[in-house]
Amino acid sequence: MGRKIILGVTGCPTGIAHTFMAEEALKKSAKELGCDIKVETNGAIGVENKLTAKDIEMADAIIVACDKNVDMDRFNGKPVIEVPVKEGIHKASELIQKCIDGKVAVRKGNTSSSKFTEEGNLSFGQKLYKDLMNGVSHMLPLVVAGGVLTAISFLWGIYSFDPNSEQYNQIAATLKSVGGYSMNLMVPVLAAFIAQSVSGRPGMLAGLVGGMISFDTGSGFLGGIISGFLAGYAVKLFVYLLRKLPRQLEGLKSIFIIPIVSVGVVGISMLLLGGPCSALNNAMMNFLSGLQNSSPIILGLVIGCMSAFDMGGPVNKAAYVTGTMLLGQGNYLFMAGVSAACITPPLVIAIASTLFKNRFTEEDRAAGLINYILGSTHITEGAIPFAAKNPLKVLPVLMIGSSISAILTYIMKIEVPAPHGGFLVLGLVNKPLLWVGCILAGSLVGAILYMIVTPILISLSILIQI
Repeated sequence: MGRKIILGVTGCPTGIAHTFMAEEALKKSAKELGCDIKVETNGAIGVENKLTAKDIEMADAIIVACDKNVDMDRFNGKPVIEVPVKEGIHKASELIQKCIDGKVAVRKGNTSSSKFTEEGNLSFGQKLYKDLMNGVSHMLPLVVAGGVLTAISFLWGIYSFDPNSEQYNQIAATLKSVGGYSMNLMVPVLAAFIAQSVSGRPGMLAGLVGGMISFDTGSGFLGGIISGFLAGYAVKLFVYLLRKLPRQLEGLKSIFIIPIVSVGVVGISMLLLGGPCSALNNAMMNFLSGLQNSSPIILGLVIGCMSAFDMGGPVNKAAYVTGTMLLGQGNYLFMAGVSAACITPPLVIAIASTLFKNRFTEEDRAAGLINYILGSTHITEGAIPFAAKNPLKVLPVLMIGSSISAILTYIMKIEVPAPHGGFLVLGLVNKPLLWVGCILAGSLVGAILYMIVTPILISLSILIQI
Protein backbone atom coordinates (compact mmCIF):
# COMPACT_ATOMS: atom_id res chain seq x y z
CA MET A 1 0.00 0.00 0.00
CA GLY A 2 1.40 3.43 -1.01
CA ARG A 3 1.61 6.49 1.18
CA LYS A 4 -1.69 8.18 1.94
CA ILE A 5 -2.29 11.53 0.26
CA ILE A 6 -4.12 14.00 2.49
CA LEU A 7 -5.23 17.54 1.73
CA GLY A 8 -5.76 20.30 4.26
CA VAL A 9 -7.57 23.63 4.22
CA THR A 10 -6.99 26.13 7.03
CA GLY A 11 -8.46 29.54 7.74
CA CYS A 12 -9.24 31.80 10.69
CA PRO A 13 -11.20 35.07 10.99
CA THR A 14 -8.17 37.37 10.89
CA GLY A 15 -6.13 35.13 8.59
CA ILE A 16 -2.91 35.91 10.44
CA ALA A 17 -1.91 33.38 13.08
CA HIS A 18 -4.33 30.45 13.52
CA THR A 19 -4.41 29.83 9.77
CA PHE A 20 -0.68 29.17 9.51
CA MET A 21 -0.34 27.49 12.89
CA ALA A 22 -2.91 24.90 11.81
CA GLU A 23 -1.06 24.48 8.52
CA GLU A 24 2.22 23.86 10.34
CA ALA A 25 0.63 21.43 12.82
CA LEU A 26 -0.98 19.37 10.04
CA LYS A 27 2.24 19.21 8.04
CA LYS A 28 4.27 18.21 11.07
CA SER A 29 1.80 15.46 12.08
CA ALA A 30 1.56 14.13 8.51
CA LYS A 31 5.35 13.84 8.35
CA GLU A 32 5.47 12.01 11.68
CA LEU A 33 2.71 9.60 10.63
CA GLY A 34 4.22 8.89 7.23
CA CYS A 35 1.82 10.41 4.73
CA ASP A 36 1.93 13.16 2.12
CA ILE A 37 -0.02 16.38 2.62
CA LYS A 38 -0.76 19.62 0.82
CA VAL A 39 -2.39 22.45 2.78
CA GLU A 40 -4.32 25.37 1.31
CA THR A 41 -4.28 28.47 3.55
CA ASN A 42 -7.04 31.08 3.51
CA GLY A 43 -5.12 33.95 5.08
CA ALA A 44 -5.45 37.71 5.26
CA ILE A 45 -3.90 38.15 1.80
CA GLY A 46 -6.12 35.52 0.17
CA VAL A 47 -5.79 31.87 -0.78
CA GLU A 48 -2.28 30.43 -0.99
CA ASN A 49 -1.21 26.97 -2.16
CA LYS A 50 -4.69 26.50 -3.65
CA LEU A 51 -5.87 22.91 -4.10
CA THR A 52 -6.34 21.96 -7.74
CA ALA A 53 -8.92 19.60 -9.20
CA LYS A 54 -6.14 17.04 -9.71
CA ASP A 55 -5.05 17.37 -6.06
CA ILE A 56 -8.60 16.68 -4.92
CA GLU A 57 -9.02 13.74 -7.29
CA MET A 58 -5.81 12.09 -6.01
CA ALA A 59 -6.51 12.70 -2.31
CA ASP A 60 -7.45 9.91 0.08
CA ALA A 61 -9.02 12.34 2.54
CA ILE A 62 -9.39 16.07 3.20
CA ILE A 63 -9.17 17.98 6.48
CA VAL A 64 -10.92 21.37 6.54
CA ALA A 65 -9.90 23.23 9.70
CA CYS A 66 -11.55 26.61 9.23
CA ASP A 67 -13.49 29.27 11.10
CA LYS A 68 -14.39 31.02 7.87
CA ASN A 69 -16.28 29.93 4.78
CA VAL A 70 -14.40 28.14 2.01
CA ASP A 71 -15.64 26.38 -1.13
CA MET A 72 -16.76 22.97 0.15
CA ASP A 73 -18.67 21.76 -2.92
CA ARG A 74 -15.39 20.95 -4.68
CA PHE A 75 -14.90 18.13 -2.13
CA ASN A 76 -18.21 16.38 -2.84
CA GLY A 77 -17.74 12.62 -3.01
CA LYS A 78 -14.46 12.68 -1.04
CA PRO A 79 -13.86 11.75 2.61
CA VAL A 80 -13.90 15.10 4.44
CA ILE A 81 -13.33 16.10 8.08
CA GLU A 82 -14.64 19.59 8.87
CA VAL A 83 -13.53 21.07 12.22
CA PRO A 84 -12.78 24.48 13.78
CA VAL A 85 -9.29 25.81 13.11
CA LYS A 86 -8.21 25.27 16.74
CA GLU A 87 -8.67 21.52 16.32
CA GLY A 88 -6.32 21.71 13.38
CA ILE A 89 -3.73 23.14 15.78
CA HIS A 90 -4.40 21.04 18.88
CA LYS A 91 -5.59 17.74 17.37
CA ALA A 92 -3.61 17.54 14.14
CA SER A 93 -2.23 14.04 14.81
CA GLU A 94 -5.68 12.73 15.71
CA LEU A 95 -7.19 14.14 12.51
CA ILE A 96 -4.38 12.74 10.33
CA GLN A 97 -4.72 9.33 12.00
CA LYS A 98 -8.46 9.25 11.23
CA CYS A 99 -7.66 9.86 7.59
CA ILE A 100 -5.04 7.08 7.54
CA ASP A 101 -7.44 4.64 9.24
CA GLY A 102 -10.20 5.44 6.75
CA LYS A 103 -12.58 6.60 9.48
CA VAL A 104 -13.78 9.67 7.59
CA ALA A 105 -17.30 10.07 6.20
CA VAL A 106 -17.72 10.88 2.51
CA ARG A 107 -19.13 14.34 1.88
CA LYS A 108 -22.48 14.11 0.12
CA GLY A 109 -22.50 17.72 -0.97
CA ASN A 110 -24.52 20.83 -0.31
CA THR A 111 -28.18 19.89 -0.29
CA SER A 112 -29.51 23.28 0.81
CA SER A 113 -31.52 23.59 -2.41
CA SER A 114 -33.68 20.63 -1.47
CA LYS A 115 -33.58 20.74 2.33
CA PHE A 116 -34.00 23.62 4.75
CA THR A 117 -31.17 22.38 6.99
CA GLU A 118 -27.69 21.76 5.67
CA GLU A 119 -25.98 18.51 6.53
CA GLY A 120 -22.34 18.62 7.59
CA ASN A 121 -19.80 17.65 10.18
CA LEU A 122 -20.26 20.83 12.22
CA SER A 123 -22.72 21.07 15.09
CA PHE A 124 -25.28 23.89 15.04
CA GLY A 125 -23.25 25.81 17.63
CA GLN A 126 -20.05 25.43 15.60
CA LYS A 127 -21.90 26.57 12.47
CA LEU A 128 -23.18 29.70 14.25
CA TYR A 129 -19.65 30.48 15.43
CA LYS A 130 -18.26 29.97 11.94
CA ASP A 131 -20.91 32.27 10.44
CA LEU A 132 -20.19 34.95 13.04
CA MET A 133 -16.43 34.74 12.49
CA ASN A 134 -16.94 35.04 8.73
CA GLY A 135 -18.52 38.43 9.37
CA VAL A 136 -15.82 39.46 11.84
CA SER A 137 -12.99 38.46 9.48
CA HIS A 138 -14.30 40.75 6.74
CA MET A 139 -15.08 43.56 9.18
CA LEU A 140 -11.73 43.78 10.99
CA PRO A 141 -9.61 45.18 8.12
CA LEU A 142 -12.09 48.05 7.77
CA VAL A 143 -11.85 48.74 11.51
CA VAL A 144 -8.05 48.71 11.49
CA ALA A 145 -7.71 50.83 8.34
CA GLY A 146 -10.34 53.35 9.40
CA GLY A 147 -9.18 53.54 12.99
CA VAL A 148 -5.52 54.04 12.20
CA LEU A 149 -6.24 56.70 9.53
CA THR A 150 -8.47 58.55 12.00
CA ALA A 151 -5.80 58.28 14.67
CA ILE A 152 -3.12 59.63 12.31
CA SER A 153 -5.30 62.70 11.70
CA PHE A 154 -4.99 63.51 15.42
CA LEU A 155 -1.25 64.14 14.95
CA TRP A 156 -2.28 67.62 13.78
CA GLY A 157 -4.43 68.08 16.87
CA ILE A 158 -7.51 66.47 18.37
CA TYR A 159 -9.77 69.03 16.65
CA SER A 160 -7.74 69.27 13.42
CA PHE A 161 -10.74 68.03 11.40
CA ASP A 162 -12.99 70.91 12.54
CA PRO A 163 -12.97 73.92 10.15
CA ASN A 164 -13.96 76.19 13.05
CA SER A 165 -10.96 75.15 15.17
CA GLU A 166 -7.55 76.83 15.24
CA GLN A 167 -6.05 73.33 14.83
CA TYR A 168 -7.81 72.76 11.50
CA ASN A 169 -5.69 71.09 8.83
CA GLN A 170 -7.03 70.00 5.46
CA ILE A 171 -4.87 66.86 5.26
CA ALA A 172 -5.97 65.80 8.74
CA ALA A 173 -9.61 66.47 7.92
CA THR A 174 -9.33 64.38 4.75
CA LEU A 175 -7.71 61.47 6.60
CA LYS A 176 -10.37 61.56 9.30
CA SER A 177 -13.11 61.66 6.68
CA VAL A 178 -11.72 58.62 4.84
CA GLY A 179 -11.21 56.80 8.14
CA GLY A 180 -14.77 57.59 9.13
CA TYR A 181 -16.17 56.11 5.90
CA SER A 182 -14.19 52.93 6.56
CA MET A 183 -15.36 52.67 10.18
CA ASN A 184 -18.98 53.33 9.19
CA LEU A 185 -18.93 50.26 6.96
CA MET A 186 -18.08 48.03 9.93
CA VAL A 187 -21.62 47.00 10.93
CA PRO A 188 -23.07 46.64 7.38
CA VAL A 189 -20.11 44.48 6.29
CA LEU A 190 -20.36 42.38 9.47
CA ALA A 191 -24.05 41.71 8.84
CA ALA A 192 -23.60 41.09 5.11
CA PHE A 193 -20.90 38.45 5.52
CA ILE A 194 -22.69 36.70 8.38
CA ALA A 195 -25.68 36.40 6.06
CA GLN A 196 -23.44 35.28 3.18
CA SER A 197 -21.97 32.56 5.38
CA VAL A 198 -25.45 31.30 6.30
CA SER A 199 -27.16 31.37 2.90
CA GLY A 200 -24.56 32.23 0.27
CA ARG A 201 -24.61 35.23 -2.06
CA PRO A 202 -28.42 35.69 -1.97
CA GLY A 203 -28.21 36.58 1.73
CA MET A 204 -25.68 39.40 1.33
CA LEU A 205 -28.16 41.96 0.00
CA ALA A 206 -30.58 41.67 2.92
CA GLY A 207 -27.61 41.52 5.31
CA LEU A 208 -26.20 44.78 3.95
CA VAL A 209 -29.53 46.55 4.28
CA GLY A 210 -30.12 45.16 7.77
CA GLY A 211 -26.60 46.16 8.80
CA MET A 212 -27.06 49.67 7.43
CA ILE A 213 -30.28 50.08 9.37
CA SER A 214 -28.52 48.77 12.49
CA PHE A 215 -25.79 51.37 12.02
CA ASP A 216 -28.30 54.16 11.37
CA THR A 217 -30.47 53.31 14.39
CA GLY A 218 -27.50 53.00 16.74
CA SER A 219 -27.93 49.24 17.23
CA GLY A 220 -24.22 48.82 16.56
CA PHE A 221 -22.42 45.51 16.77
CA LEU A 222 -25.39 43.76 18.43
CA GLY A 223 -27.76 44.90 15.69
CA GLY A 224 -25.29 43.81 13.02
CA ILE A 225 -25.14 40.29 14.43
CA ILE A 226 -28.94 40.03 14.68
CA SER A 227 -29.56 41.40 11.19
CA GLY A 228 -26.87 39.16 9.69
CA PHE A 229 -28.34 35.95 11.07
CA LEU A 230 -31.91 37.11 10.41
CA ALA A 231 -31.06 37.87 6.77
CA GLY A 232 -29.18 34.60 6.28
CA TYR A 233 -31.85 32.32 7.66
CA ALA A 234 -34.71 34.30 6.10
CA VAL A 235 -33.17 33.93 2.65
CA LYS A 236 -32.46 30.27 3.30
CA LEU A 237 -36.12 29.75 4.19
CA PHE A 238 -37.36 31.64 1.12
CA VAL A 239 -35.09 29.60 -1.17
CA TYR A 240 -36.47 26.42 0.38
CA LEU A 241 -40.11 27.52 0.03
CA LEU A 242 -39.60 28.50 -3.62
CA ARG A 243 -37.58 25.41 -4.57
CA LYS A 244 -40.39 23.94 -6.72
CA LEU A 245 -40.82 26.96 -8.96
CA PRO A 246 -40.36 26.12 -12.66
CA ARG A 247 -36.86 26.56 -14.06
CA GLN A 248 -38.20 29.24 -16.39
CA LEU A 249 -38.83 31.45 -13.35
CA GLU A 250 -35.34 30.98 -11.86
CA GLY A 251 -34.21 34.44 -12.99
CA LEU A 252 -37.35 36.04 -11.58
CA LYS A 253 -36.83 34.24 -8.27
CA SER A 254 -33.18 35.21 -7.82
CA ILE A 255 -33.31 38.80 -9.12
CA PHE A 256 -36.82 39.90 -8.16
CA ILE A 257 -38.73 37.79 -5.62
CA ILE A 258 -36.07 36.84 -3.06
CA PRO A 259 -34.30 40.26 -2.95
CA ILE A 260 -37.57 42.19 -2.51
CA VAL A 261 -39.06 39.84 0.08
CA SER A 262 -35.83 39.38 2.08
CA VAL A 263 -34.91 43.09 2.12
CA GLY A 264 -38.48 43.96 3.08
CA VAL A 265 -38.70 41.43 5.92
CA VAL A 266 -35.22 42.10 7.31
CA GLY A 267 -35.46 45.86 6.87
CA ILE A 268 -38.81 46.19 8.63
CA SER A 269 -37.69 43.81 11.39
CA MET A 270 -34.53 45.80 12.07
CA LEU A 271 -36.43 49.09 12.12
CA LEU A 272 -38.69 47.59 14.79
CA LEU A 273 -35.75 46.11 16.71
CA GLY A 274 -33.58 49.20 16.28
CA GLY A 275 -34.86 50.95 19.40
CA PRO A 276 -34.45 48.03 21.85
CA CYS A 277 -31.08 47.02 20.36
CA SER A 278 -29.82 50.60 20.51
CA ALA A 279 -30.93 50.95 24.14
CA LEU A 280 -29.20 47.69 25.09
CA ASN A 281 -26.08 48.63 23.14
CA ASN A 282 -25.88 52.07 24.78
CA ALA A 283 -26.51 50.62 28.24
CA MET A 284 -23.59 48.23 27.80
CA MET A 285 -21.30 50.97 26.48
CA ASN A 286 -22.28 53.37 29.28
CA PHE A 287 -21.74 50.68 31.91
CA LEU A 288 -18.26 49.86 30.62
CA SER A 289 -17.40 53.55 30.19
CA GLY A 290 -18.53 54.22 33.75
CA LEU A 291 -16.21 51.54 35.10
CA GLN A 292 -13.23 53.46 33.70
CA ASN A 293 -13.54 56.10 36.41
CA SER A 294 -15.43 54.29 39.17
CA SER A 295 -13.75 50.85 39.08
CA PRO A 296 -10.68 50.79 36.81
CA ILE A 297 -9.40 47.69 38.61
CA ILE A 298 -12.58 45.70 37.93
CA LEU A 299 -12.69 46.91 34.31
CA GLY A 300 -9.03 46.02 33.78
CA LEU A 301 -9.59 42.58 35.30
CA VAL A 302 -12.55 41.90 33.01
CA ILE A 303 -10.80 43.18 29.87
CA GLY A 304 -7.55 41.37 30.71
CA CYS A 305 -9.28 38.03 31.23
CA MET A 306 -11.40 38.41 28.07
CA SER A 307 -8.43 39.36 25.90
CA ALA A 308 -6.18 36.52 27.05
CA PHE A 309 -8.83 33.82 27.46
CA ASP A 310 -8.98 32.68 23.82
CA MET A 311 -6.47 35.03 22.13
CA GLY A 312 -8.18 35.98 18.90
CA GLY A 313 -11.36 33.98 19.52
CA PRO A 314 -14.90 35.29 20.12
CA VAL A 315 -14.33 36.36 23.76
CA ASN A 316 -11.21 38.31 22.76
CA LYS A 317 -13.07 39.83 19.79
CA ALA A 318 -15.97 40.93 22.02
CA ALA A 319 -13.61 43.08 24.08
CA TYR A 320 -11.85 44.36 20.96
CA VAL A 321 -15.03 45.31 19.09
CA THR A 322 -16.41 47.07 22.18
CA GLY A 323 -13.22 49.12 22.23
CA THR A 324 -13.55 50.05 18.56
CA MET A 325 -17.19 51.07 19.03
CA LEU A 326 -16.19 53.33 21.93
CA LEU A 327 -13.39 54.80 19.78
CA GLY A 328 -16.10 56.02 17.43
CA GLN A 329 -17.65 57.87 20.38
CA GLY A 330 -14.35 59.56 21.22
CA ASN A 331 -13.49 57.24 24.14
CA TYR A 332 -9.78 56.45 23.78
CA LEU A 333 -9.24 55.26 27.36
CA PHE A 334 -11.06 51.96 26.90
CA MET A 335 -9.07 50.89 23.82
CA ALA A 336 -5.80 51.61 25.62
CA GLY A 337 -6.58 48.84 28.11
CA VAL A 338 -7.81 46.45 25.43
CA SER A 339 -4.67 46.95 23.34
CA ALA A 340 -2.44 46.52 26.39
CA ALA A 341 -4.22 43.30 27.34
CA CYS A 342 -3.89 41.93 23.79
CA ILE A 343 -0.20 42.83 23.51
CA THR A 344 0.74 41.20 26.84
CA PRO A 345 0.32 37.40 26.24
CA PRO A 346 2.98 37.03 23.52
CA LEU A 347 5.33 39.30 25.49
CA VAL A 348 4.85 37.08 28.57
CA ILE A 349 6.07 34.11 26.52
CA ALA A 350 8.90 36.12 24.94
CA ILE A 351 10.22 37.41 28.25
CA ALA A 352 9.90 34.01 29.96
CA SER A 353 11.83 32.29 27.16
CA THR A 354 14.55 34.95 27.44
CA LEU A 355 14.93 35.01 31.24
CA PHE A 356 14.54 31.27 31.80
CA LYS A 357 16.16 29.72 28.72
CA ASN A 358 16.90 26.40 30.39
CA ARG A 359 13.15 25.74 30.84
CA PHE A 360 12.50 25.91 27.08
CA THR A 361 13.48 23.75 24.15
CA GLU A 362 15.53 25.30 21.35
CA GLU A 363 12.44 25.38 19.15
CA ASP A 364 10.38 27.14 21.85
CA ARG A 365 13.13 29.69 22.45
CA ALA A 366 13.10 30.57 18.75
CA ALA A 367 9.31 30.91 18.85
CA GLY A 368 9.68 33.06 21.97
CA LEU A 369 11.88 35.54 20.12
CA ILE A 370 9.27 35.85 17.37
CA ASN A 371 6.71 36.71 20.05
CA TYR A 372 8.56 39.96 20.75
CA ILE A 373 7.61 41.06 17.23
CA LEU A 374 4.09 39.64 17.37
CA GLY A 375 3.34 41.20 20.74
CA SER A 376 4.74 44.58 19.77
CA THR A 377 2.42 44.67 16.76
CA HIS A 378 -0.75 43.63 18.66
CA ILE A 379 -0.90 40.02 17.40
CA THR A 380 -2.04 38.07 20.47
CA GLU A 381 -2.12 34.70 18.72
CA GLY A 382 1.63 34.21 19.06
CA ALA A 383 1.06 32.81 22.55
CA ILE A 384 -1.39 30.13 21.39
CA PRO A 385 1.15 27.30 20.74
CA PHE A 386 2.43 27.64 24.31
CA ALA A 387 -1.08 27.79 25.77
CA ALA A 388 -2.12 24.76 23.71
CA LYS A 389 0.57 22.60 25.36
CA ASN A 390 -0.83 23.19 28.84
CA PRO A 391 -3.91 25.47 28.83
CA LEU A 392 -4.74 24.95 32.53
CA LYS A 393 -1.31 26.32 33.43
CA VAL A 394 -0.72 28.95 30.78
CA LEU A 395 -4.14 30.61 30.31
CA PRO A 396 -4.59 31.75 33.95
CA VAL A 397 -1.05 33.16 33.96
CA LEU A 398 -1.67 35.04 30.69
CA MET A 399 -4.97 36.39 32.02
CA ILE A 400 -3.25 37.67 35.16
CA GLY A 401 -0.52 39.37 33.12
CA SER A 402 -3.04 40.96 30.73
CA SER A 403 -5.22 42.12 33.62
CA ILE A 404 -2.26 43.84 35.31
CA SER A 405 -1.37 45.65 32.05
CA ALA A 406 -4.99 46.77 31.51
CA ILE A 407 -5.52 47.85 35.15
CA LEU A 408 -2.34 49.96 35.17
CA THR A 409 -3.32 51.51 31.84
CA TYR A 410 -6.74 52.52 33.17
CA ILE A 411 -5.34 53.84 36.47
CA MET A 412 -2.82 55.98 34.56
CA LYS A 413 -5.62 57.26 32.25
CA ILE A 414 -3.70 56.45 29.09
CA GLU A 415 -5.44 57.11 25.77
CA VAL A 416 -4.90 55.14 22.54
CA PRO A 417 -6.92 56.46 19.57
CA ALA A 418 -5.96 53.61 17.17
CA PRO A 419 -7.66 50.18 17.29
CA HIS A 420 -4.57 48.23 16.20
CA GLY A 421 -0.86 48.48 15.53
CA GLY A 422 0.64 47.92 18.97
CA PHE A 423 3.84 49.88 19.50
CA LEU A 424 3.77 51.05 15.87
CA VAL A 425 1.18 53.68 16.88
CA LEU A 426 3.07 54.99 19.94
CA GLY A 427 3.25 58.41 18.32
CA LEU A 428 -0.54 58.64 18.72
CA VAL A 429 -0.63 57.65 22.42
CA ASN A 430 -0.94 60.48 24.95
CA LYS A 431 1.52 58.85 27.39
CA PRO A 432 3.54 56.47 25.21
CA LEU A 433 6.40 55.58 27.58
CA LEU A 434 4.03 55.08 30.49
CA TRP A 435 1.84 52.81 28.34
CA VAL A 436 4.82 50.69 27.35
CA GLY A 437 5.80 50.53 31.02
CA CYS A 438 2.32 49.28 32.02
CA ILE A 439 2.47 46.55 29.38
CA LEU A 440 6.00 45.48 30.32
CA ALA A 441 5.04 45.37 34.00
CA GLY A 442 2.14 43.01 33.31
CA SER A 443 4.27 40.95 30.93
CA LEU A 444 7.14 40.61 33.43
CA VAL A 445 4.80 39.49 36.22
CA GLY A 446 3.21 37.01 33.83
CA ALA A 447 6.62 35.66 32.77
CA ILE A 448 7.71 35.12 36.39
CA LEU A 449 4.40 33.43 37.24
CA TYR A 450 4.74 31.29 34.12
CA MET A 451 8.02 29.86 35.41
CA ILE A 452 6.89 29.60 39.05
CA VAL A 453 3.81 27.58 38.14
CA THR A 454 5.74 25.06 36.00
CA PRO A 455 7.65 23.20 38.76
CA ILE A 456 4.57 23.25 41.00
CA LEU A 457 2.49 21.47 38.36
CA ILE A 458 5.28 19.00 37.64
CA SER A 459 5.51 18.17 41.36
CA LEU A 460 1.73 17.73 41.59
CA SER A 461 1.68 15.42 38.58
CA ILE A 462 4.44 13.27 40.15
CA LEU A 463 2.52 13.07 43.46
CA ILE A 464 -0.66 12.06 41.65
CA GLN A 465 1.18 9.29 39.80
CA ILE A 466 2.64 8.03 43.09
